[in-house]
Amino acid sequence: MIPEKIRVSIGTAALLGLDRCWLDVKPTTAYLMTYTEGSCIANCAFCPQARGSSSRKSLLSRVLWPVFPTGKVLEGLRLRAEGAFSRICIQTINYPGFLDDILSILSAIKEATELPVSLDAPPLERGELEMLRDAGLDRISIPLDAATPELFDRVKGRLARGPYIWEGHLKALRSAVDVFGAGRVMSNLIVGLGETERDAVELIQRLMDIGIRTVLFAFTPIPGTMLAGRPQPPLDAYRRVQLARHLITEGLARFEEMAFNEEGRLRSFGADEETIQRVLRSGEAFRTSGCPGCNRPYYNERPSGPLYNYPRRLTREEAHREAMRMGLRMNE
Repeated sequence: MIPEKIRVSIGTAALLGLDRCWLDVKPTTAYLMTYTEGSCIANCAFCPQARGSSSRKSLLSRVLWPVFPTGKVLEGLRLRAEGAFSRICIQTINYPGFLDDILSILSAIKEATELPVSLDAPPLERGELEMLRDAGLDRISIPLDAATPELFDRVKGRLARGPYIWEGHLKALRSAVDVFGAGRVMSNLIVGLGETERDAVELIQRLMDIGIRTVLFAFTPIPGTMLAGRPQPPLDAYRRVQLARHLITEGLARFEEMAFNEEGRLRSFGADEETIQRVLRSGEAFRTSGCPGCNRPYYNERPSGPLYNYPRRLTREEAHREAMRMGLRMNE
């Protein structure tokens, strides 16, 4: 049975004709989120949906996700999705029965549109992953969020009074690669939880080596969460991790070829100057990372900036500014 209600990001709702709002940049993926009357059974320290959070449950990061009747959302997808979006992404809250809800929602979406569907989900068993694949799911993300086991325990696991363990997430990610294939499995990494740049880049390489692409987020403090008082990461540090991620993901460099100082800050990126210059000029390293067609406008930042993840192509001036921010010179 299809759930009666579902959450939709405010930008997606506007493009589906469900709500009205001004959009500086339109989302290129339709973002949906499962609905439950209660809270997520997890207790991630950064998340408004966490069991112990006092945040509004209409938030995920800084984005508003109003509730709509699922039937209306499906009708909007049927009529408008293929002209407005290149993909659909379902965000999953962890609650009893969430997998049944996802399977029924996925089946209904596949009847409404031929767009590929991605899922961001808690760890799942191999049999559950196979059910999702057989139901038509295109890609899956199982978010580690933290760069090290110690940080994971602090923000998602035992020390956060949450149900997750690092090894359980890694096991689920490996199973997902077996089921969906290398390159079709992602894991989120939030920069700014207390890791060093070396920690972040080492995890990106480790995941890439087993067929998992890392999706970068900048930590965003949300009132009512356990980490509400923590600042966002320095923008120059985030840019260096973005550049390293791009080089690793595109096979242009490896973690072992990069150099770090004693504090774990990136000093060199393990690629030749011509490659670095080409990447800097394109600006691609600084755009939103994720599934094909994902741009997540303003998920980590206000439209007024500064932008951690550009939801569109960078101008030449913007690419030059971001290179300068890292202390790199971009040739004309």
